Amino acid sequence: MTTPRKTRVAIVFGGRSTEHAISCVSAGAILGALDPDQYEAVPVGITREGRWVLAGGDPSSFAIAGSTLPEITAASGNSVVLAADPTTTELIVRDPAEGVSELAGVDVVFPVLHGAYGEDGTIQGMLEMAGIPYVGANVFASAAAMDKEFTKKLAVAEGIPVGPYAVLRAGVSFADEDKERLGLPVFVKPSRAGSSHGITKVSDWADLDAAIATAREIDPKVLVEAAIVGREIECGVLEGEAGGAPESSLLAEIHVDEAADWYDFETKYLVGSRYTIPAGLPDEVTRQVREFALRTFTALDCAGLARVDFFVTADHQIYLNEINTMPGMTPTSMFPQMWAATGLEYPKVVDRLIRTAQRRGTGLH
Repeated sequence: MTTPRKTRVAIVFGGRSTEHAISCVSAGAILGALDPDQYEAVPVGITREGRWVLAGGDPSSFAIAGSTLPEITAASGNSVVLAADPTTTELIVRDPAEGVSELAGVDVVFPVLHGAYGEDGTIQGMLEMAGIPYVGANVFASAAAMDKEFTKKLAVAEGIPVGPYAVLRAGVSFADEDKERLGLPVFVKPSRAGSSHGITKVSDWADLDAAIATAREIDPKVLVEAAIVGREIECGVLEGEAGGAPESSLLAEIHVDEAADWYDFETKYLVGSRYTIPAGLPDEVTRQVREFALRTFTALDCAGLARVDFFVTADHQIYLNEINTMPGMTPTSMFPQMWAATGLEYPKVVDRLIRTAQRRGTGLH
C-alpha cells in the first residue's frame, strides 16, 4: 500500500518590516503545530534586507528569550529563490558548496509575514504569479487592510462605524480645524504598519510634530485618530469550510494596566497583557460586534483569516479600529486564543488554514 505524499508547506517568515521578530515567533508556533504525519514543513526566512534563506526547522529557535527578539540573518541558511514559473512551483536553493539545486514542488505557502513586504499584498502578488496557493487574503484585500485609511473608507461604505480621523500624506501638515474636530488626546500612527510600531499617544498639541515625525520614520502617510474611550474588543474570523460563509470566534477583551496607558508593542509582546474570553458584553452588543467583524472581512474581500479589532464605549457604541489579515500567531496572540476558547485548538486552526488555501487556489475566485 502506497503511503500518501505529505503536503509540502513553505512557512515564509521574518521579512523587511518592523514586525520581523513577531513574524519569527509566529512561524515557530506554526511549525510546532503542524502534524508531521500530514505535512512536510519547509521553513523559509527572509532577512531584514530581503534575502530569502532556507532556515532551520526548530520552533524553539524563533522564540522571544527575555527581551531578546529572534532574527533571520544571511547566516541562518542557504539562499533560496521562489521560481516565478507557475508550471513548477519550486524553490531553488543556492548552496555555496554544491551550487544551485531544486527542492520538490511546494503545495502551499503560509506567508506568516506581518507588515510591509508581506501583509500588504506584495508577496501575495508574487505567489499569484508563481501559481502557488497561499494562506490568507489576496492582493487587494491584503493591501486594503494594511492601509488603515482605506480600511476605514471601505468600512464606512459598508455601514460600519469608525472614529474621527485625519490623513496626512507626505508633505501635508495637520490642519488647525482638525484639532477642534478630533480633540485631545489623539493617536498618531503610520497608515501602513502594525504591532503598534510608530504609534504615539498625544495629549498636548505641542507634541504632535514629534509624533508625526516618529510615524513617518515607518510610513510617509500618517493617520491622526481621535482617542475613543472604551473597551478594546477583538474578534477572530476564519474563511468558511468548503466555500461556506466566514465564521467568527468568541470575543476577547484586552485589559491594559494603567502603568502601560495603552496597548503598545511592549505590552503586547514583552510585558504581556490581561484578557477576558469571552468578553463580558451584553448579548446584543456581542452579536453586533461579531456581525461587524464578518461584514468587515467580507467588505475587504478577505480570505483565510483575520483579526478584527473594535472599541466599545460605555453606552455600547461600536467603532472599528482595524483589521489584520495575518494576525499574530504566537502562543500568546489573541487570534489563536480566541479560537481555542471557541473550540478550535491551534493545530486545527493551522490545518484549516492550509486546507482552505489549497481549495481556493490562485487566480480569480
